[in-house]
Amino acid sequence: MWLIAHGGFGVDMAGENVLTVRVSAQLQDRLDAIATAIGRPRSWVIKRALETFVELGADQVEEIKRGLGEADAGEFASDAEVEALFRKWRSIDPDAD
Repeated sequence: MWLIAHGGFGVDMAGENVLTVRVSAQLQDRLDAIATAIGRPRSWVIKRALETFVELGADQVEEIKRGLGEADAGEFASDAEVEALFRKWRSIDPDAD
């Protein structure tokens, strides 16, 4: 099944671009159910989902870059800090390994 969403890729149309993607019938049904439930068109739901995904992905990339920068600078947790963190999580979930 082909879906067309108005978003940030493809051909410029009145300030927005067209993006064409293939999705399974099951995913299309789920998108349609959400769109129907909130009274919005499918393209609106897809656009919001893509915006959220891209924003979360950008945040993750920035966190990874920050962590790599810290590692490159030799900024690591001490053995005592790591053990304290493990003790904390074990007290919350005694079954955790």
